[in-house]
Amino acid sequence: MEITTQMVKELRQATGAGVLDCRKALEASNGDFDKAVTLLREKGLAAAAKKASREAKEGLVGVYVHPGAKMAAIVEVNCETDFVARTEEFQQLAKDLAMQVVAARPRWLTPEDVPAEVLEAEKAIYRKQLADQGKPEHIMDRIIEGKLKKFYEETCLMEQDFIKNPDVKIKDLITEHIARLGENIKVRRFARFEVGAED
Repeated sequence: MEITTQMVKELRQATGAGVLDCRKALEASNGDFDKAVTLLREKGLAAAAKKASREAKEGLVGVYVHPGAKMAAIVEVNCETDFVARTEEFQQLAKDLAMQVVAARPRWLTPEDVPAEVLEAEKAIYRKQLADQGKPEHIMDRIIEGKLKKFYEETCLMEQDFIKNPDVKIKDLITEHIARLGENIKVRRFARFEVGAED
């Protein structure tokens, strides 16, 4: 099947991949658009995994102030070069992450950041609930594991569903941007402010 310039252009718009990569993906998938997208995603995710160990010291602070100026968030997002930090796509990512912090109210960045005492308290609550329901001991651990996963999804930024696309988790959104922009990207820290809220 002949791969036209239009096909390459459409694939490039959909994925953000380079012209040559788009042409190769279309050739490998015999012109099948969806297969080509999958190929490029797999290639991008593999490349992103390799970049994850590289140092990210540049970047910027994303800011979002909710209409009415009662809530706001700031997020530090790091990348490898100032060139990528200045791109519109990176700036939009930083702003989207700040918006996520305002809307979804994460308390920690990753599950590893949750203090041990908080985790133990959560587990104790779940164990008591399950005991009150008469659940047998041997299945409690499995149920608690599932409940902790849900707890992380609600309280850890990287585990949350992206508010603009709930099919994508924040950690996957970051990975997609690493693949597209060709640099390691790390969310370093965030802060959320709300008028009248207790710290």
